[in-house]
Amino acid sequence: MRGGHPAQVGMMETPTDSQDGAPRTTSARGPLGGLAAATSLFTILPAPMIADVDRRVAIRAIRAFPWLGLCLGVVGGLIAGGVLAMGAGSWLAAILALVWLTGATGGFHLDGVADTADGLGSRRDPARALEIMKQSDIGPMGVIALVLTLLVDLGALSSLTGTAGALGAGSWWRVGLLVMLGPSVARAAIIVATMPSIPCARPGGFGSLVAGVSTPRTVAVNFAALELVWAALGWAVGGWQWAVTVAVATLVALGMAWLWIRHLVKRFGGLTGDCYGSINELTQTVTWTLLALALAVVA
Repeated sequence: MRGGHPAQVGMMETPTDSQDGAPRTTSARGPLGGLAAATSLFTILPAPMIADVDRRVAIRAIRAFPWLGLCLGVVGGLIAGGVLAMGAGSWLAAILALVWLTGATGGFHLDGVADTADGLGSRRDPARALEIMKQSDIGPMGVIALVLTLLVDLGALSSLTGTAGALGAGSWWRVGLLVMLGPSVARAAIIVATMPSIPCARPGGFGSLVAGVSTPRTVAVNFAALELVWAALGWAVGGWQWAVTVAVATLVALGMAWLWIRHLVKRFGGLTGDCYGSINELTQTVTWTLLALALAVVA
């Protein structure tokens, strides 16, 4: 989730009205409007174009961000579960699910991982580190961070899909539910990262547009609803034991995200769009890893 996202709004091929051929736009009003805004801003999927990206649109898009992650996760879970159901193996299931989740977002969050790693790895003062992060090229630290992130993601997903048999009958759709949790928890961390207490490191970029948009009430309401949904998914996977397991795993992942947020703020003086991308990816990786470890213990 880096600072260049508004450019995506202008570049996207948007749906057109069947009568006059004019692009359809959205004012991002209501829950569905917020979901449409989040889809338009944070993915490359077809969505109504946002005519004017302002603070109100940013607030609604961030509120809907975890629910967008849940929608993306549903498709990823269906892909992973479908491949398992066809007997094509855990590695293919893991790879195709990861390809979908990476492709749907245009790799924006992974780009943030690379840029953040370059900034951290430079060991320069905050101002110079932010300049390094803004450059278009990727340094060695960025490449290493990208490779390691994808390897851990792939390892966690292949472990989840490979030990699915421990869940018993219908394991293919049960493991699909576990896969879909990662993207939602990851984007829930962004709600925390956009609280007013978290400063913006680079005024003027897209990061500054979403900085501070999440009020404590927004965080509380979203997290209460999300935890209920996540626990319900865990219940569907394997009863109350997995409901508790999922609840604990998501809380630990969000706790790790909070520690990462504090580290980035201390290092850079605030967050940028690239930092948001790294928070998203770190939280997703931790969530899948914890769930894979839990399933391995059961197996």
